[in-house]
Amino acid sequence: MWYLPIFQRFRQLLQPRRRLAIFEACLIGLVSALAAVLLKSGVGLLGAWRVQTSLLLPAWLVLPGLGLACGFLAGWLVERVAPETSGSGIPQVKAVLARIPIALDLRVALVKLVGGILALGSGLALGREGPTVQVSAALAAQLSRWFPTSPDHRRQLIAAGAGAGLAAAFNAPIAGVLFVVEELLQDFSEFTLGTAILASFIGAVVSRVLGGRSLDLNLALTASKTEFFVQDIPFYLVLGVVAGLMGALFNRGIIASLTVYRRSLRFGLPARVALAGLVSGVIVALLPLAFRDNTGLREILITGEASWSIAAIAFVSQFILTLVAYGSGVPGGLFAPALTLGAALGYLVGMGEHALLLPFGIATGLPITYALAGMGAFFTAVARVPMTGIVIVFEMTTDFNLVLPLMIGSVTSYLVAEKLAPGSLYDKLLEWNGIIIQKAAPTGGIMANLTAKDVMQQQVETLDTEMPLDEVIQAFARSHHRGFPVVEESKLVGIVTQSDLLNIRDRNLANNTPLGEIMTTTPMTVTPIHTLSNVLYLLDRYQISRLPVVNGRKLIGIITRGDIIRAEADHLNGANATPKLRPDPSYIVYQTRSPSIGRGRLLVPVANPETAGILLLMAAAIARDRHYEIDCVQVMLIPRHSSPSETQVRTAKSRRLLRQAEVLAKKWQIPLHTQIRVTHDVAQAILETINEQHIDLILMGWKGNTSTPGRIFGNVVDTIIRQATCEVVLVKLGETPQSSVPNPQSPVPSPQSPVPSPQSPIPAPLFNSWLVPMAGGPNSQLAIKLLPALITLGNEPQIRLTQVFKPSELKPDMSISEQAIRHLMRRRKLSSSVVALPVQANSVAEGVINLVKTEGYDVVVLGASREGLLQQAIQGNIPEAIASGVESTVILVRGAIKT
Repeated sequence: MWYLPIFQRFRQLLQPRRRLAIFEACLIGLVSALAAVLLKSGVGLLGAWRVQTSLLLPAWLVLPGLGLACGFLAGWLVERVAPETSGSGIPQVKAVLARIPIALDLRVALVKLVGGILALGSGLALGREGPTVQVSAALAAQLSRWFPTSPDHRRQLIAAGAGAGLAAAFNAPIAGVLFVVEELLQDFSEFTLGTAILASFIGAVVSRVLGGRSLDLNLALTASKTEFFVQDIPFYLVLGVVAGLMGALFNRGIIASLTVYRRSLRFGLPARVALAGLVSGVIVALLPLAFRDNTGLREILITGEASWSIAAIAFVSQFILTLVAYGSGVPGGLFAPALTLGAALGYLVGMGEHALLLPFGIATGLPITYALAGMGAFFTAVARVPMTGIVIVFEMTTDFNLVLPLMIGSVTSYLVAEKLAPGSLYDKLLEWNGIIIQKAAPTGGIMANLTAKDVMQQQVETLDTEMPLDEVIQAFARSHHRGFPVVEESKLVGIVTQSDLLNIRDRNLANNTPLGEIMTTTPMTVTPIHTLSNVLYLLDRYQISRLPVVNGRKLIGIITRGDIIRAEADHLNGANATPKLRPDPSYIVYQTRSPSIGRGRLLVPVANPETAGILLLMAAAIARDRHYEIDCVQVMLIPRHSSPSETQVRTAKSRRLLRQAEVLAKKWQIPLHTQIRVTHDVAQAILETINEQHIDLILMGWKGNTSTPGRIFGNVVDTIIRQATCEVVLVKLGETPQSSVPNPQSPVPSPQSPVPSPQSPIPAPLFNSWLVPMAGGPNSQLAIKLLPALITLGNEPQIRLTQVFKPSELKPDMSISEQAIRHLMRRRKLSSSVVALPVQANSVAEGVINLVKTEGYDVVVLGASREGLLQQAIQGNIPEAIASGVESTVILVRGAIKT
């Protein structure tokens, strides 16, 4: 087609390139500035109306009432729409940049914007800078989805959005850039600096213009001349020490406030924020008039208009009000309170120096200098970002006299605070929510640290441009590849895929048509230095299965999805560089116990009422055969910001599901234990149950596929396969007669009801034809040992043991299958219903799938090791390909891990 080359070139233009990233950085800076101006205007208008109303009506009525109402609305909005917007927002952004799965999108931006206006405008003693950072980062994340870019570039653009938000909030572009590289990413690469600088500059400029400020950086508030003398140095050291002490205390107070709200005030977020607004309003109503406007209070301190008593009251009241507000979970930041507290503290130190030295005729610096230096020092003690603390105050004043005072105070406070309580407040807040970011290791994992050169296949099968069409078709028939690079003198000139061959069927081309006429002439390629995350992005973005790796135009390798998954699997147990979640232990909210009289214990996690019945039948059959007890667990997920041990949940539906197991266990006289666990992580809760109850075997269901990137079976199942020390039986259920599924609403048999003998067959037929592929490994033998119990799920079951052989093998060796038959005959009289027949195929998956489709087996039983379950799925055969390729039930068996 004449338009194909044009389309292919256009597609290449959409690859993640720097010019697209630069455009996105400019756009991010613009929208960040608009969001900052909107938040500032909204808070200013609501705050001005609140102050004006408090002058016209009784302040003791207006301030608490408005705090109560707006606080409730803000809390309700956050809790119902976007719980991720609770608090400052900077910890959430930092977690997202460390690849922690926390939502960051347009929904988060809008809720944070509206909730921040309501909360901050109602008088809560928090700042708008933290919310601005989260709003800007969320908008950047949304833009990176609308304008697709690679995962690595997306992280840098989110960080650039956060920097632009800070720059727009403070009108401090350099501070925005420093905050990105010092706190958020710890990355000084060219791309990170470039996007952050561009976005922060545009954000600051647009914010100044739209915010009613000119581009003149000198502030009228700090136009008073600041002074610095050598004799001031000891007092700036004192300021640094005091700021470090109080900053460390402030950080501990924030964590303590959150803990008190969670443990002592166990009601919803709207009520907590409303209470904080009410208390804050009462306190502010009792303070002098200047305290009704937090921004105005800070301006009084940095212009030298306050007395020492006002400064002291400001420090104490702001300290308390900030703890009251932030602990409730209100959407508000800590930058502004830290700056106000620092200004008050510095102002007090400056007035103290003035009182000590002035009687001796010694020149001293003005209290305003100490107030500004105190802002940087206290901010540094809280956030532990000394460079950002110094620059943010300097940019606000552009006064070079402040550089040395800021450096002395900030560095001293940083050292003192770090000695008393290591780590920034934002890291502490993440840890309090169960999220740990390991800074000592790279945050990208192997997807960011490995390149295409590290995992590519260097031996590449290629075709020549002059190869005739019939030879091309033969090459595809002989190989399992779906595509071949086309080279000319070792240079990549195109690629041909099975799709290209299908597209030319209607063109009636001659068999001697050269490959150069049908190949794709502008293939998508990567270079050896592309990271795996970039490679995977391209594969997903353009829905292709392989990418040639080129150095210039020379083909040096090829990389496929399987290569990436293989590299991920090789590092599953050794990748200690990725950030880790540390969820709270699961909490048991419901539990029943039976006499412990079994030889072992079998665990059945139940979740889906439609499949729980069959899983319980299988569990009962195995337990009855092995004389095991059954542990049945139902896991209830809760939001990560809630504590499992303190969250109220409704267990009525879960108990109805467990009732199904109780009916079955009582009917067959099997000891049954049940429990309901509340958790942040399903896999963690199951592993805890395995360890606590000393489980010998776990039987769990699997839907047959997963949409989780980088996972074979999904997050929960992959974790259980790798970490559970007991035997694992994984079941993908196929089409099963509904009449055989126990009804969860059926009544419990009365004590007078006849109870079937433990040796009696299961009454309802389920599965009658069984296929067991044999490979000779220990887990194949484990599958055979499991069969006598499982085949009781049918009437007169027919079992076929099979081994897959290559078509080139003339005489298959069936000794493994024959040995398995002898084992079954020793267990049960099954000689007439068990056969062992070989099957010829190019792969195990192909042979088994074709056999199931042609002969209609009800169940396929596979044995695979912990490594095999993952590695063989990577290679595209057992067991993932079989489970997804057949409609029958597939049972995967993995033996216990010796520890």
